[in-house]
Amino acid sequence: MDAALLLEYGWVLLILIAIEGLLAADNALVLAIMVKHLPEKARKKALFYGLAGAFVFRFASLFAISFLVSVWQVQALGALYLLFIALNHIFRKLVVKKSKEKEAASGKPEKKPAGFWATVFKVELADIAFAVDSILAAVALAVTLPATNLPKLGGMDGGHFLVIFTGGFIGLVIMRFAATFFVKLLQRKPGLEIAAFLIVGWVGVKLTVYTLSHPALSVLPAGFAKSPEWKIIFYAVLVLIALGGWFLSKEESAEKRPETNRA
Repeated sequence: MDAALLLEYGWVLLILIAIEGLLAADNALVLAIMVKHLPEKARKKALFYGLAGAFVFRFASLFAISFLVSVWQVQALGALYLLFIALNHIFRKLVVKKSKEKEAASGKPEKKPAGFWATVFKVELADIAFAVDSILAAVALAVTLPATNLPKLGGMDGGHFLVIFTGGFIGLVIMRFAATFFVKLLQRKPGLEIAAFLIVGWVGVKLTVYTLSHPALSVLPAGFAKSPEWKIIFYAVLVLIALGGWFLSKEESAEKRPETNRA
């Protein structure tokens, strides 16, 4: 690889690590909330199963997508899925959460918490969703990178696969070791969570553009998805979303931050 190619791959990997960090933190927060009703020993066990499931499903989805990434129907479904989870999460965050807070304030009885194995089952289902989210976001960022001389895996360029693999692995490491930092960051600046899913939605737009540029469709010119103009627009908007999430997010005081029960 020449210097320019290494720089482009390194830049995409840094963006992917940032997205993986925020998604892993959100995932870790969700898993912590899902198991918090269990006794401490059972909670640790459930989280261990959750982490094991995260490894299995992440790598299974990685190797599956490597053989399907060149199929435009798979690209289209991936783009729609990324757009859906972004809009769905933001809707739940801004609308459904407020509704639940009103119900809690009204004194309505809470549902009986699930038992250990039912909780583990829910955690594993969440792991599957998290794995798909992560891999699709990584694929959308990697597929428009220039091709390399590395051997192909399935239908995917070896360099693209390496970026996706590295980003996914780092996401798992963050979920295991650095999630506490990111969870605290999200609690201190809650607007970052919405920004993270806006970025996921914008990555979904990127995958949509890539799909529409597929030779089988040719809705957009074949080279548009990899053109310098589109790359500049994509990364400029991505940076603006990230900066907006940071600077426009209100700082939560320590007293108002929700306590997360972690094992």
